[in-house]
Amino acid sequence: MITTSELQEIAIFAALPHALRSRVASRAADIHANTGEWIVNEGDPAYFWAVISGEVEALKRTGGEIHQATTFDPGEYFGEVPLMLGTSAFMGLRALRPTRLARIDAIDFHTIITECREVAAQLAATLVRRVGIIRDSYAAATLTQATIVGDRYDFACHDMRDFLARNQIAFEWLDPGDPGDAECIPPAVRDAARYPVVLLPDDRVLEAPTSRQLAQNLQLQTQPKIAGYDVVIIGGGPAGLAAAVYGGSEGLRTIMIEREAPGGQAGTSSRIENYLGFPGGISGGDLANRALLQAKRFGTEILVTRWVSALEVGSAGHAVQLDGGAEIRTRAIVIATGVSWRRLEADGADRLVGRGVYYGAARTEALGARGKDIFLIGGGNSAGQAAMFFSNYARSVTLLVRGTSLEKSMSYYLIEQLRTKDNIAVETQTVITAVRGEAHLESIVTRDDAGGVAERRADALFSFIGADADTAWLPAEIERDGRGFICTGRDVSGWPFERPPYALETRVPGIFAAGDVRSNSIKRVASGVGEGSMVIAFIHEYLATLAVHA
Repeated sequence: MITTSELQEIAIFAALPHALRSRVASRAADIHANTGEWIVNEGDPAYFWAVISGEVEALKRTGGEIHQATTFDPGEYFGEVPLMLGTSAFMGLRALRPTRLARIDAIDFHTIITECREVAAQLAATLVRRVGIIRDSYAAATLTQATIVGDRYDFACHDMRDFLARNQIAFEWLDPGDPGDAECIPPAVRDAARYPVVLLPDDRVLEAPTSRQLAQNLQLQTQPKIAGYDVVIIGGGPAGLAAAVYGGSEGLRTIMIEREAPGGQAGTSSRIENYLGFPGGISGGDLANRALLQAKRFGTEILVTRWVSALEVGSAGHAVQLDGGAEIRTRAIVIATGVSWRRLEADGADRLVGRGVYYGAARTEALGARGKDIFLIGGGNSAGQAAMFFSNYARSVTLLVRGTSLEKSMSYYLIEQLRTKDNIAVETQTVITAVRGEAHLESIVTRDDAGGVAERRADALFSFIGADADTAWLPAEIERDGRGFICTGRDVSGWPFERPPYALETRVPGIFAAGDVRSNSIKRVASGVGEGSMVIAFIHEYLATLAVHA
């Protein structure tokens, strides 16, 4: 336990009246950390800390990389900045050698600064110095990890920007056709033979790279580290990420395979305001990034730009075939591939995908929507969230809904928010019949239920109509319903074993499904996270049965 005499050795506490110092000591937590152990992670609740012995480094994640901001020796203190600003911890803390610290709760810190003016003055002066350290650390960091040079309506350029944004890679985009960007483009690539061109901080130049080449050059993992795992998770949406976090935290050798970027469709949501624990809301990208960092901290491997081409079912284990012929052996599989947006059945739509027509909310198109007239199709939460997001950039946002109202498909809070935006219009009982344009989208043709047809100028069109399960690649042994969604638990027919299937288990023992890809699942982020968490418990039970029969 922390003693009064130990606190007195630290200058900031020596100025406290003896009774107050004794009270703080009696309530402080005595924290011991080994070399390399994380004491605080970014986003953790804020506390006031004092170093009794050892050494601590403060680390800040900026531009996708972790930088050391400063270090703390015995007798020094920290944590007053987030406490006094009312935020969570915005720096990580890690022990550089065996370290002992006093951790003081926020309420006791508040008592210190309200009951001792001398200490309050010292802390105010320290706060100014610490803000300077944070400023210098931020200024020294390289925020941009890549610069893309390419045309706005180039399909490859759009995909590349979307890939980097969804993988939380900070990048700058320069459009050769934009006079404001042209002067910023380095002369060496100003007249490149082929766009897009990617410039990396170490002067490497990548000409029209694939997503995998880009990932490899940015040190994203694209190859498994070992040949066999306890659990292979296919898909990186909310269900897959939750399974990745719980699999790693439960000590299972876990790998998650994601074709595009962690987060799935939810990762493109501009704002999720009814997710538990975030009263101010959180973007899908931020939620996915937090989960990704959490999964990695627990040792889960995350593969990107890879996809599973086939599964080989076995009695004592299974094989996952990756594109290109690589194989991973595993004892259990979680299929969490989610759903894909249904293709827009309008004349000309396929030809203009990526050139004004987009599926889902491509957040990278926000700046391109400045002062423009854009349309969104769909009546669900995803469409509503995107409408709110783009209303901050576009001149007008028109939400086209096939149904008679939004009430049956969209959350009440979101409907109310849409009503507060003067530049958002909602048109019900309206469909798109044609999409027109040469090099890029120029107009759309709509039809309402009264039979009225109109051609309307459009700078961008975002589609959120329905969702399909991409499960045709699965072996016949895994049962699916009439729409291609995977049957699990009580929905499985012809179960040939003595024990009943686990709640999220498919007709093949050891292969589970979670999230939107599962038949009769609730298509919500929270339910996907719940199923991804639950599935690891069922996998533990399944693995225990294997051990019994081994």
